[in-house]
Amino acid sequence: MLENDISYIIRGLAFKIHSKIGPGLLESAYEAALAYELKKSGLQVRTQVGLPFLYDDIQLDIGYRVDIIVNELVIIEVKSVEMLLDVHYKQLLKYLKLSDKKLGLLINFNTADMNDSIKRIVNKL
Repeated sequence: MLENDISYIIRGLAFKIHSKIGPGLLESAYEAALAYELKKSGLQVRTQVGLPFLYDDIQLDIGYRVDIIVNELVIIEVKSVEMLLDVHYKQLLKYLKLSDKKLGLLINFNTADMNDSIKRIVNKL
């Protein structure tokens, strides 16, 4: 399964979750629900994955955590904020670069309309 196929499934499940529980919960609730739905769909899911940070050829353990990695191909960054900011996009792009992944989805569940709240971020490897 390719990144675009996985992305399609993720989007559908994000819409399903949002229609069931709506906005207003903590990010951790949406992350848990999404991970559950992804696993139920037969995908490989890891949550709160530690991400190494290399500086000057030394690994520094500073606690970066990726919310969800699906099939070792797609990173999902879950948000529950009033509005997505530029820093959220930059954070996901940096996670993609640090992990050598190509595709990430930034999903904000704290919205009335999910159509504008799922953003694809591509790392041009």
